[in-house]
Amino acid sequence: MRMRPTLSWTPAEDLPPGSTDPGPVVDALSAGGVLVLSGAGISTESGIPDYRGAGGSLSRHTPMTYQDFTADAQARRRYWARSHLGWRTFGRARPNAGHRAVAAFGRHGLLSGVITQNVDGLHQAAGSEGVVELHGSLDRVVCLSCGAFSPRRELARRLEEANAGFEPVAAGINPDGDADLTDEQVGDFHVVPCTVCGGILKPDVVFFGEAVPPRRVEHCRELVREATSLLVLGSSLTVMSGLRFVRQAARAGKPVLIVNLDPTRGDPHAVTRVALPLGTALTAVADRLGIPGATQE
Repeated sequence: MRMRPTLSWTPAEDLPPGSTDPGPVVDALSAGGVLVLSGAGISTESGIPDYRGAGGSLSRHTPMTYQDFTADAQARRRYWARSHLGWRTFGRARPNAGHRAVAAFGRHGLLSGVITQNVDGLHQAAGSEGVVELHGSLDRVVCLSCGAFSPRRELARRLEEANAGFEPVAAGINPDGDADLTDEQVGDFHVVPCTVCGGILKPDVVFFGEAVPPRRVEHCRELVREATSLLVLGSSLTVMSGLRFVRQAARAGKPVLIVNLDPTRGDPHAVTRVALPLGTALTAVADRLGIPGATQE
């Protein structure tokens, strides 16, 4: 029987309560050398839902796993039909106050780096530089046979041509860019192959059940070693891909600060969890740091 990846966790009853005081975050940023680790929660104010918060997509949607994608042609058909439709909405998303605040902190020399678990490119769109995309990016496509990369916009054009008239109405959009469609809506959607070798195309993202490339993990570990503190923004830290860096920082005696409305799996390792919306919290932090207009368009 195929094992499913961990998609949820049950908070311990003795987790410390969240705070509404962003002061510790202000203090950490004032000291500089802060490494940001962001999750889906930072993009909810851009219209992209998170996985596990109130109304999170996991309540209605099971993400595609690497094992299903590679083993089942019908699963790939469903994925690409949903992702093709979702890309139209996903690609129109714009950075929000949280993304802009992170970019401003970077411009003012307060950050040592940014690691994001998101695949939406919104940190870069807001102006953050040197962002490590832990789980890859939806704007690239890779062939599983020959390894050739291509732009997502090129694939979108090819899929449009191969599926003229494909205009179903999705029930929702998910953090991985996958739209909610029924099997009837997917129908006989036509999947196109790699133009180089005819192989299977996959978005250049890490699916559930797939390992983050080891070199990328080691690069992130090095960023944690070089940082003064770790600031987690909008992540439940349910999966090990992000939680391991929280544990690493805590073992090294580096303060871990979390801004997330709901409890997270990393709370036992944190000096504080600020239970405020990301935009609200980071706007307040920017104001206290004297960075006026940091979160404005």
